Amino acid sequence: APEGSKLPLDWKRLENTFQKLLVIRCLRPDRMAMALSNWIRHAMPNGTGSEYMDCDASLSFYEVLYSAHEDSTSATPFFFILSPGADPVKEVEALGRKLIQLQANVNYHNVAMGQGQDVVAMAKLDLGHKEGHWVMLQNVHLMPAWCVELEKRLNSFEAEGSHPNFRLFLSADPAKGIPIGVLERSIKLTNEPPQGLQANLRRSFALFQKDDFEERDSKIKAILFGLCHFHSLMLERKKFGALGFNMKYPFSAGDLRDSASVLYNYLEGSTSVKIPWEDLRYIFGEIMYGGHIVDDWDRKTCSNYLQYFMQDDLLDEQEMVPYADHSRLSWKTPGPSPHDKYLEHIDNMPPESPLFFGMHPNAEIGFRTEQCRRIFELLHTLQPKEGGPEEGDGGTSPMTHAEELCDEILSDVRDIKYMTEDIARNLTDDDKGPYQFVFLQECDAMNALAYEMVRGLNELQLGFKGELTTTEQMEQLAEALYNETLPLWWVKLGFPSTRPLRSWLANLKDRCAQLDDWVAEPLNIPKVVDISKFFSPQSFLTAIKQLCCQVNKLELDKLQVFTEVTKRDVKQVDQPAREGAFVTGMYLEGARWDMNTNSLEDSKPKETFTRMPVINCKAGPQLDRDDKNLYTCPTYCVPTRRPYFVFAAQLRTKHPPAKWVLAGVALILDIGFT
Repeated sequence: APEGSKLPLDWKRLENTFQKLLVIRCLRPDRMAMALSNWIRHAMPNGTGSEYMDCDASLSFYEVLYSAHEDSTSATPFFFILSPGADPVKEVEALGRKLIQLQANVNYHNVAMGQGQDVVAMAKLDLGHKEGHWVMLQNVHLMPAWCVELEKRLNSFEAEGSHPNFRLFLSADPAKGIPIGVLERSIKLTNEPPQGLQANLRRSFALFQKDDFEERDSKIKAILFGLCHFHSLMLERKKFGALGFNMKYPFSAGDLRDSASVLYNYLEGSTSVKIPWEDLRYIFGEIMYGGHIVDDWDRKTCSNYLQYFMQDDLLDEQEMVPYADHSRLSWKTPGPSPHDKYLEHIDNMPPESPLFFGMHPNAEIGFRTEQCRRIFELLHTLQPKEGGPEEGDGGTSPMTHAEELCDEILSDVRDIKYMTEDIARNLTDDDKGPYQFVFLQECDAMNALAYEMVRGLNELQLGFKGELTTTEQMEQLAEALYNETLPLWWVKLGFPSTRPLRSWLANLKDRCAQLDDWVAEPLNIPKVVDISKFFSPQSFLTAIKQLCCQVNKLELDKLQVFTEVTKRDVKQVDQPAREGAFVTGMYLEGARWDMNTNSLEDSKPKETFTRMPVINCKAGPQLDRDDKNLYTCPTYCVPTRRPYFVFAAQLRTKHPPAKWVLAGVALILDIGFT
């Protein structure tokens, strides 16, 4: 791993020091989280670093709970922070049966919190406090006002002294309404899914008892293993962020268990030799797992996984690494086997790689870099903001920095104003085509943003000088400038962007430059339009369809935009497109565009985004069927993707389109850097 490599020359002396982390932060931010973990392991004395990092990773949740119970008293509640699919009740009841011969409603009381349950909960608490019973209160986050009363009751219990056997168990989703006093006195526990594909697969397979598994038909065994693998992929894919799924979904062990029940019902006792793969794929992909999925592109990903795994090859030795170069990574199913053989096969699984998910190895760089960004963003927010710099340190105070940046930005944006009314007045009705209306709308949007920026910055300047009383909105603007993040109102009135403030301002100037070119010649659009510089790129694509409607007398709702990738750069285009419009400003994520074959190919190492050549966008009647040589590629404004979907482009491919679906390939307009 890069973080474990020795530094060259005189830098060797930085080995195992904090200074080496600074070098890694500069050169390989994607490896920063792993480097921090390694440093903690080595830096803490007496080998305690590994204990701190690994904690109880090798223990089951029951064992963790048993260990926590040994540290508990009648005055220290257990507080379970719930995660998707986790249910601590079973473990609590199992522990109770071992320690206190637990009997429901005798020495154990379980209350699911909700309307009217506060009185019941208080009665059970009083009973448990006096008699030494166990009390479980589930989902206390649903009643934040009552939690204050709970805190008072626990204080009174502590003052009186509870029965030594009394134990209180609370469960809640992460929420702000839980009183600090309850959290401080509690032992906090959570049961999150294990990290890593192999650990998830092992836990998924463990849901099925060995005796029950051995009794099943050989076909069911093979399909069940494939289902466990699919379940593990769906759970772990979310770590890749937007490249994995557009949204986060609460897939849980219940989905796998219910899918297995459907499988048993379908196949057991069936006299048919042929397995109803299509029915199984529909039930798994559209109902069991698809019931959680609301984004169409995520649903397509789920469907393509099932299309690959749920087929006859699964009954023999199917390749479980989809659409990869199997000379680099290969892992096949063992075929119908005993329970122990499957466990052994899971233990011998190759090291985890994005290839298992159908993704390029570069995908790991993306989510590791995002992980690093979040760590340092959190560290930055923890920095003290009050008070000036220490004497002699040569720095500037937060407010001084904010004031300097305020003056700098104001000088750049003060003169941004487009006279849209004058431009519209000078154009005749015949001159005002769909493109002209789009550019006028863009000018209006830029005017609104610039006006709000100038107004807010002018007020802040007066506040810095003491000529205006500082308001909450002014304080928020000053804090945003100090942190170099985007103020709330600039985000609301602005364009979709993930850029930090200074990069955003540079991008704002580029957008103004494109509008300036059009304002100089309002009758003609640029030969190549950079749609990444629009507030609403969809409006320009709609204008292409509107123009097609006018020329060919077609209905707008029956048209779609088609893309044809040229082999030219912007500078090589000397005249407008004969049909539609030439556009630029698109980057490909998850794959690259091969200029020689004019088709999609695998990315090069460490190249997460590749700039696309000029694309000719045309409008035409919607197609009734899919072309196997075309990948329907979603296009988004920013790398975070949803909700900033623009349109579906068509890109040529020599590989099956499903390969690019699983790889999460998409076109991005503004990748966040230049």
